[in-house]
Amino acid sequence: MALQLGRAVSDGVKRILTPTGAVLLVVLFALQLLVQSSINTAIVGAFPAGPAGELEAALGLTLPVSGTVASALALLAYLLITGFLVALSRALVRPRSELSSFPASLYTRRIGRATLSMLVAGILVGIAVTVGLVLFVLPGIFLAASLMFYIFAIGVEDRGVVSGLQRSWALAGGNRLKLVALVVLSAVVGGVVGGVAAVFELSGAPVVAELISNAISSLLFTFLYGIMAAAYLQVRDDAGGSGAAGTPGSATSSELSGG
Repeated sequence: MALQLGRAVSDGVKRILTPTGAVLLVVLFALQLLVQSSINTAIVGAFPAGPAGELEAALGLTLPVSGTVASALALLAYLLITGFLVALSRALVRPRSELSSFPASLYTRRIGRATLSMLVAGILVGIAVTVGLVLFVLPGIFLAASLMFYIFAIGVEDRGVVSGLQRSWALAGGNRLKLVALVVLSAVVGGVVGGVAAVFELSGAPVVAELISNAISSLLFTFLYGIMAAAYLQVRDDAGGSGAAGTPGSATSSELSGG
C-alpha cells in the first residue's frame, strides 16, 4: 500500500500535540539557541575589540565567553542536536497512547553508538543532497526524499551508517514523489523562518529576530518531524514489520517505551 500522505500529516500532528511533543519542542528550541549564540560568539571572538563590538550588535545573541570556548560549545551543541535526533526518532514512533511520557531509555539506550552513526550519516546525506542541488537541483531533492528516513533507521532500528542509509532508500521505494512533498515542506519552513528573521533584522532588532525565528523554526520543524515519523511508521509497516527482525541489537517496543 502506498504512503497516505494525508494520514501521515494528521497522525504526525497528533503525535506532536502530546507531552512528548512539548518536551521535544522545548529541547529543540534550547539547542538551537545554544548553537546560534555559540556561533555568533565564535565569530565575534575572531575580530579585534572595535570591529567585534559592532559585529556583536549586528549578530544578536552572544555568550559571555571567549571565542575559543564558544567554538567548543558550538561543536558540543552540534553533537547534542545529533543525540537529540536519536531521542526524537525513538520518542515519536511509539504508540500515541505512550506519548504522555518521556522515559530515560529514549536518550540513554546505546546513545553513544547511535549518535555517532547519526552524525556520520547526517554528514554524508548533507553532502550528497547539497551536491545534487548545486548540480541539477532535482537529484538533490530526489536524494533528500530517498534518504529522509535514515534518522529512524539508525535511532529506532539500531542500524549503522551504511545499513541505515540503505534501509531509508528501501523504505522510500515507491513513495518518493509523495516524500518530495515533505522535502518541499521543509524548504518552505526554512523560507518562512528566514523571512521572519530578515524582517526583524531590518528593523534593527537582531536579538528579537533570532529569538522569534528560532521559536518558529523549532515549532514548525517539530511538527515536520512528527509527520516524518508517521510516514516512517506507514512505510515500515507496509514493508513488513519493524525492520528489527533478525537484526542484532535492534530495539524492541518495550525498550522504546522504557519497559
